[in-house]
Amino acid sequence: MRQWAMAILIDAPTWPGRGGLWSHLASDTSLAELHAFARAHAIPARGFERDHYDVPAHAYELLVQAGASPVTSREIVHALTTAGLRRRKRGATRC
Repeated sequence: MRQWAMAILIDAPTWPGRGGLWSHLASDTSLAELHAFARAHAIPARGFERDHYDVPAHAYELLVQAGASPVTSREIVHALTTAGLRRRKRGATRC
């Protein structure tokens, strides 16, 4: 199994959508590494949204076993922002 040189992060599947719960899969360093991890674990490209992948709840444990680090949603946002990878939705406003 490939060892990932950087951190792939995943939050708990708590985000509702399309009849299920979803997690966010992100990188704290590189979108290229994120895409490579996603391809290696059969995550469809259509799941990519600006700076992360949306992944269904049933994939959570498999991705953690494959090397993704479980973190909170806030930690994902912080890591993306710190790395300069955060891409907010157009028209999004801060609360």
